[in-house]
Amino acid sequence: MLPPMPRSPAPDKALAAVLKRLREEREITQETLAYNAGLSVGTLGRIEVARTAPSWDSVCRIIDAMGVSLTELAAAVEAER
Repeated sequence: MLPPMPRSPAPDKALAAVLKRLREEREITQETLAYNAGLSVGTLGRIEVARTAPSWDSVCRIIDAMGVSLTELAAAVEAER
């Protein structure tokens, strides 16, 4: 018998809020950001409302598409908490 599948991590509400705020501050639509990050609009929307936890790759693609550094993201998430 196979072992049970590991559970997905719970979405991080602070990360979700920061990603959405950074996008809105830059006046980027979800559609544009999703396209530039190589994600579907639905996936980006679920990330922004903390319905799904993004992969590390998705986070990196999102912040790259917004021109946000990892340091800036980390500081903003820490401040949000």
